[in-house]
Order: sequence, then structure tokens, then C-alpha cells
Amino acid sequence: MSLFEQFIRAFQYGFMWRALIVGVSVAISSATIGSFLVLKKYAMIGHGLSHVAFAAVAIGLVFNQAPLFFSLPLVVFSSIFVLRLNKTAKLHGDAAIGLMAAFAMALGTTLVSTGGGFNVDLYSYLFGSILTIRQIDVYFAIGFSGVVIAFVLLYYNQLFSMTFDESFARITDIEVNRLNTMLAILTGVTIVIGIRAIGTLLISALIIFPAVIALQFNRGFKGTIGLSIAISLFTVVAGLLLSFFLDFPSGSTIVLLNSLVFFVVYLTRNLFKVQY
Repeated sequence: MSLFEQFIRAFQYGFMWRALIVGVSVAISSATIGSFLVLKKYAMIGHGLSHVAFAAVAIGLVFNQAPLFFSLPLVVFSSIFVLRLNKTAKLHGDAAIGLMAAFAMALGTTLVSTGGGFNVDLYSYLFGSILTIRQIDVYFAIGFSGVVIAFVLLYYNQLFSMTFDESFARITDIEVNRLNTMLAILTGVTIVIGIRAIGTLLISALIIFPAVIALQFNRGFKGTIGLSIAISLFTVVAGLLLSFFLDFPSGSTIVLLNSLVFFVVYLTRNLFKVQY
């Protein structure tokens, strides 16, 4: 069977269409939010929340319940809790995220060990699987990506000001705390939506990599967001197709593609002095 015939065969399966729709939605959401988080030096919140998602999945599997029902409220609550720690406990963002991530990972691994160890279900949640995506995940992902786009369009000027100078934003009566909370909540929901396709341990990379790659091109803020989305879409779609053909975990394939793109861009720009 030729490569073209295999490519056509991939789209004869319903699970492949579901994976691509969810992947595209997550790519748009994560790249858009990631552009703000990376520039605010708050990108590692995705890493911390992915550990919380792992703990939530472990709780769900131990109690024989749908893991995503545990993940959404716990991850959203944790995103808000990190902001509160940052304000009330005099902890910088990275310290608050580190505390949360360590606790969540310890809780998750303890629950997994008491519940019989790593099984197939948990493996798919950790590293992503295109076979596990359901129709309800598709509707949820599409709807949420629309919410993220609407949020950015509605508050773009305020988000822009807050991202580059939060002190100035406060002086100009921008509701910085509310916008930070909304951004953290949207990040948490993005993490949960991406669990099926990317996995809890790798979804945070999709928030960081496209934005970091886009920043290498010096295209201005709007250009960076647009390029970040384009890079995210390319790596997610290509990664999902490769994972189907090669029978690799979808999450690790997507992250490896992002890593490859980053190193190619970085090396050509810094070693060969290519100006983008």
C-alpha cells in the first residue's frame, strides 16, 4: 500500500476525524493562551496544572469513575489557587507552581500504586491516544476554542497592556486580577481538553513550544500569536497523522515534532545567521 493510500485510509476512521478536530481545537487554544503566558513568564503554570490533571486522572481510575469529570474542577480550582498563593503567601509564581506540581505528582503516584499500578487506561491518559477521544470531547473542544478566541478578541488591548507592563495596566484601571484569573482558568480547561489527545504529562509542552518558536521570528505581538497558532496547528496535525501511521503515542509524537521545529529554527537563526 502506497503512502498516499495509507493517508486516505486514515480518514476512513471516525476516531481519526475526532482526533484531528480535537487536536486542531486544542492547538488553537493552547497557542493563543501560551503566547500570553510565555511573555508574562508564567508558562510553567501549564506544567503544574498538567501534574494536577495526572492526580485527578488517578483519582478517577482508582474510584472507577470518568477521570475527566475529576480533572476539570480540580485543575480549574488549582489554577485559581496558584494565583492566590502568589498573592497571599508571598510566593513567586514559579515557587507556587512547583509546590502544587510536586504535591499533585506525589498524590497521583501514590494513588496509582495503591490502585494496582500503571495500566493501559492510565498510559493513554499520560501520553495521549487518538483511540480514546469521544464525540463529547469533540463538542467540548470546539466550543472551548471559540471561548478562547472570543476572550482574546474582547480583551486584547487589556491583555496586551497587562502582558508587557502589569504595573502600568493597574494604574490605567485595567482589572488585572480578574484577567489573570480568567487566563488561569482558560489554561486549566485547555489542559483538561488536551488530555485525551496529548496526555497529562505532555500537554504543557503545547502551551510553551509554539509560542517560544514564534518569538524567534520577531513579528510583533499579533504576528507572534498568529505564527504560534500556525506552528501549533502544523505540529498537532502532523503529529496525529504520524502517530497513526507509526503506532506511536500521539502526545509524544506531537511534542517531538515541536522540539524538532524549535531546534531547526534556533540553529538556523543562531548558527547560520538566517534572518526570519
